Amino acid sequence: MNIAIRLFLGFFLVVGVAAWFVLNIFSKEVQPGVRQAAEDVLVDTAHLLAELAAPELAAGRIADGNFARAVAAAIGRTPNASIWGVSKESVDLRVYLTDARGILVFDSAGGAPGADYSQWIDVARVLRGEYGARSTRDDPQQPSTSVMYVAAPVRVADRLVGVVSVGRPTLSLQPYTVRAAQRVREGGFWLLALSAAIGTLFTLWLTWSLNRLRDYARSVAAGQRAVLPVQGGRQLSELAHALAEMRAKLDGKQYVETYVQNLAHELKSPLSAIRGAAEVLHDELPAAERERFVSHIDEQTQRMQLIIDRLLALARIEQLQRPEDSRPLALLELARETVAGRQPELEAHGLRVTITGEPAAETRGDPFLLRQALANLLDNAIAFSPDGGEIEIAVRSAGATQVVEVRDHGPGAPDYALPKVFERFYSLARPATGRKSTGLGLAFVREVARLHGGDASFENAPSGGAIARIVLPR
Repeated sequence: MNIAIRLFLGFFLVVGVAAWFVLNIFSKEVQPGVRQAAEDVLVDTAHLLAELAAPELAAGRIADGNFARAVAAAIGRTPNASIWGVSKESVDLRVYLTDARGILVFDSAGGAPGADYSQWIDVARVLRGEYGARSTRDDPQQPSTSVMYVAAPVRVADRLVGVVSVGRPTLSLQPYTVRAAQRVREGGFWLLALSAAIGTLFTLWLTWSLNRLRDYARSVAAGQRAVLPVQGGRQLSELAHALAEMRAKLDGKQYVETYVQNLAHELKSPLSAIRGAAEVLHDELPAAERERFVSHIDEQTQRMQLIIDRLLALARIEQLQRPEDSRPLALLELARETVAGRQPELEAHGLRVTITGEPAAETRGDPFLLRQALANLLDNAIAFSPDGGEIEIAVRSAGATQVVEVRDHGPGAPDYALPKVFERFYSLARPATGRKSTGLGLAFVREVARLHGGDASFENAPSGGAIARIVLPR
């Protein structure tokens, strides 16, 4: 299983268990909490009614006095109240009073006066000077018929003259407990949804960071350029730098070994030619022959120097991950500057160069490297063009890219050579001299193009000659 998914499931499981535990405890406390709040209100109500009933109870006219009428009127009211979304349409109270012996003298529910309530818990405890409360079911078989009563002493001049008890059906509290439980469940759902969203974002972020490290490692393994992923947190950034350091050490060792082998192979031929010419020069030779061999030594020395210079330039490009100097460039103007720099060679072979393109064609990159790459393509076209021929340079846009094409009208490349022309040290014999170049020019062109996020290609033109192409992002 993906490590990011494992972390997400672990995170969600921990949050889910914690949320379930908290919500379960809270839900269990909702109903008792509502009952406790209701009991608190009944305590205040009982003591208030005790003060209101005291004069009439002491005077013996509680059953038909103002207190009884006020209680009846209050119970008969329709509040039409909306309490936090719960509609209250009636006054759900029962009020009864007993004298100091616990004998019923008034009951809002119509109980017969004279009944002995002295053994009822709420009344009995108040008569003993204690806090009196009880909960009783009107129907013993139906829990929903439970009524909660709270009693308070009725005193006149510190003399106990009776007990008032206020009752409220617990069924009237149910809408509040149900709504509270519903709100808790909704809150729990949103908590889990928010936790899932946070976990998903965290998982996506972690997956994105790990995938960038994976892609970087794969690009390194494939020998491709890759930008070091440094986002994603300190630990992931340190891991990325550790991978880059490991890559640099491994690449450096392999790179040196490869280039030493290639350089040694390519230098064998000119060294052998120089050695042969030097051995001949030890003999007595006519001046013309001696001059020919000295010229040969000089030519091979220049070739060795060119190989070393181009190899160093290519090695430098291959080690870069991005252009060191990046700026907006007009490709048409860059092509004109390159042609101007090769004017002596063009005139020596009687070659004409036509440049066509869009003046607005621009890219962003290193002007020195792109000019060198374009110069290598032009050198290649000069080498394969017949004297007095024409070279065409075209700059055009293609979708999200800019394309620079250099076409010559020479013999083109054999079909077997087309897949190899961008390989290091691969070269074809020049038509005019029969000699090969260093085989590093087109390899340099491709590396420069890829360094800028593009690529290079080479193909034979249908009507003759070859087309070398650099494709760059706009």
